[in-house]
Amino acid sequence: MRNHIMPLTPNYLSLADARTILSSLPENGVQCIMGDGPYGNVLPKHEWDAQWTDADAYVHWSLQWIKEAMRALTPTGTLFVFGQVGKREHAFLHLMSQACRLGTFHDLLVWDRVVGYQERSDSYTPQYEMILMLRKGEGIKFNKDAIKIPHDEETIARYLRDPRYKDKARRLQKLQQGKVSTNILRFPSLKGNVGEQVGHPTQKPLDMILQLIGASTDLGDLAVDPFVGGGTTALAAQLLGRPWICSDNEVTYLQMTLDRLVAEASVDPETIRKRFPFDQTGRPSNVGTTKGIWR
Repeated sequence: MRNHIMPLTPNYLSLADARTILSSLPENGVQCIMGDGPYGNVLPKHEWDAQWTDADAYVHWSLQWIKEAMRALTPTGTLFVFGQVGKREHAFLHLMSQACRLGTFHDLLVWDRVVGYQERSDSYTPQYEMILMLRKGEGIKFNKDAIKIPHDEETIARYLRDPRYKDKARRLQKLQQGKVSTNILRFPSLKGNVGEQVGHPTQKPLDMILQLIGASTDLGDLAVDPFVGGGTTALAAQLLGRPWICSDNEVTYLQMTLDRLVAEASVDPETIRKRFPFDQTGRPSNVGTTKGIWR
């Protein structure tokens, strides 16, 4: 039995697991879904990433929320599924293959973290993660300008010296528009970045999420994140003028998201609709009472 269908209320924070929040959304109503969930026993010290007995159980769980995400997408919508592979963690390879049966494969983005993980004694130092792009229909909304990378002044000057281009003014205008990014996204990880890091172990760079949401939505399109964690999706959508619905099953991360919206986007907390109890200071009034609020 499907959960009660929730109206598409913008700027909404909810205490809920991914499948619950996604199944409560109406069909064909969401333009962009950021699926940066647990990677599956990659961070064994965190209970939320070590809750599966094996890779098959993790893949099965992931496919459940991906199925609901695909249902909620508009016909031109995009689902981004984050993951990584390693010598021990190869479940994401199986997940990608099976997820492409629930949606249509569109692209596989490689996030170059710039800063590598711990060196290995018998292989290359891992430095990337992957983002599977799934679409719902034949076409997809894609804003090319949102993924353009500006040229530096030295590069522009070098290209302008190329004798093949006679119309220098037109060439300059083209160069100033930047170049379209490849599907290898080079954004430094937040490891050691105390300025942006807010305390979530898998927090993604704001600039990268701004690019993904900007590329897949227009002003006013709805973005959803059922694993909001450090709040980056909510913040990026807010800064871009996109309405958003975000959830997590841990109150700590919902509060983290609210704090970021207030501090980094000057959001009045009273304008954020919240589906978990707060006291008059805006802090959770009783963490214990929040468990099972969507059951």
